[in-house]
Amino acid sequence: MSPIEIYTDGACKGNPGPGGWGALLMANGAEKELFGGELGTTNNRMEMMAVIEALSALKRPCKVTLHVDSQYVLKGMTEWLPGWKARGWRTASKEPVKNVELWQRLDELVNRSGHQIEWRWVRGHNGDPGNERADVLANRGVDRALGRR
Repeated sequence: MSPIEIYTDGACKGNPGPGGWGALLMANGAEKELFGGELGTTNNRMEMMAVIEALSALKRPCKVTLHVDSQYVLKGMTEWLPGWKARGWRTASKEPVKNVELWQRLDELVNRSGHQIEWRWVRGHNGDPGNERADVLANRGVDRALGRR
């Protein structure tokens, strides 16, 4: 399996409001930048879209080190998901899981892709070069959604 480092980030101008997602993929000295956005969205949705789009861009199973600055995405994937699924996509307090269609897409991507994923949390806006670049890409996604680029 080819190793790949991925940094993802989401941005939102207002929550909800126009938002963007960005991903930086790095493997074997090569880099790929991805970004996009939506007009009426939330920061959490953009954080999730960054991971979905990054993993969707991989053409074959990889050994992925996935750096996220979103505790929502990290805990959702590493802690909360099994309980949500067992409860029919309901939270512990019996409420419907927010962003369920994105969680289901992400769950399917992770489980059917063949990737080995190591989830790593990185503190956002704290000088980590990969995270800072993903943040710039997410903001480019906001600009694109607003028709600026």
